[in-house]
Amino acid sequence: MRTIDWDDEKGVVELIDQTLLPADYKIVVCARVDELIDAIKRLKVRGAPALGVAGAFGVVLACKNVRNETELKAEIEKLKKARPTAINLSYGVNRALQAAMRGRTVQEMKSYALDEAKRLAEEDVAVNKKIGEYGSELLDDGDVVLTHCNAGRLACVDWGTALGVIRTAIEKGKRIEVIAGETRPLNQGSRLTVWELLQDKIPVTLITDSMGAAVMREGRVNKVLVGADRVVKEGVFNKIGTYMHAVVSKAHEIPFYVAAPLSSFDTNRSYKDVEIEERSPEELIFCGEKQIAPLDVKVYNPAFDFTPFELIEAVITEKGVIHPTNFLSKKV
Repeated sequence: MRTIDWDDEKGVVELIDQTLLPADYKIVVCARVDELIDAIKRLKVRGAPALGVAGAFGVVLACKNVRNETELKAEIEKLKKARPTAINLSYGVNRALQAAMRGRTVQEMKSYALDEAKRLAEEDVAVNKKIGEYGSELLDDGDVVLTHCNAGRLACVDWGTALGVIRTAIEKGKRIEVIAGETRPLNQGSRLTVWELLQDKIPVTLITDSMGAAVMREGRVNKVLVGADRVVKEGVFNKIGTYMHAVVSKAHEIPFYVAAPLSSFDTNRSYKDVEIEERSPEELIFCGEKQIAPLDVKVYNPAFDFTPFELIEAVITEKGVIHPTNFLSKKV
């Protein structure tokens, strides 16, 4: 199954519950917008491209369950605000909403929105394959690639951005190994990236986040490759910890690559204008149900950080590879 999809027979969104992996594989059904918003906030579905498709399907659910345009727009605003940092969520919502507005009745609006949402889902897979084609040329036979968080098929509809590059390189016969950081506090690296790569029999070694600098100094890493939640005019937003890896890779002269679809680009905006989502203190105080810190400790828990272009070797898109030196001037 794809990470997220629409069930035509039941008229619902179906998605893999990523909070349960790798121990359990379960499909979550969302029949209403509030159920989808809850799934987004709880990270049952996550990753910029997947959130874009979730947003589009959310518009379809809204059209199903409202009586008029006023109610629809109210549902849409709640959906857009479910996670503020990744631009793809609002991108998907806006695309499906624009399509829905062509309808004269709620039923017509739903039909137009569903067609657009399905189109977006298909585009996501095609875009990831193109990113993989361009990005695979940057990987050499025998490379060991360090990645952070999860930018694989679980972060998209299918294939993946950063992991899609690795998958494509392996399809072309290159021997690639992966080092995956655990990505605290929710361990998307250890739970999701490692699970994906083992499913595909791609060699992967799990490390703690604090080991990243050591494995680079020891010469165990040839390239660093991550995804992106938003690309602004000065750099890239991605999972917290990305900036740390970028700084260290620069110090060790290891190329640092970002794989991102153009739908994640927001290059008219400055990093200073982007709201960084801050998540619950409980994510640091507890690991699962086990308490690992005092309950009354002050917690700072941003979900993302910003990496400037001067630390990035290139951004890999479905239109080609963009180097920071000509990033603002290159037409894509």
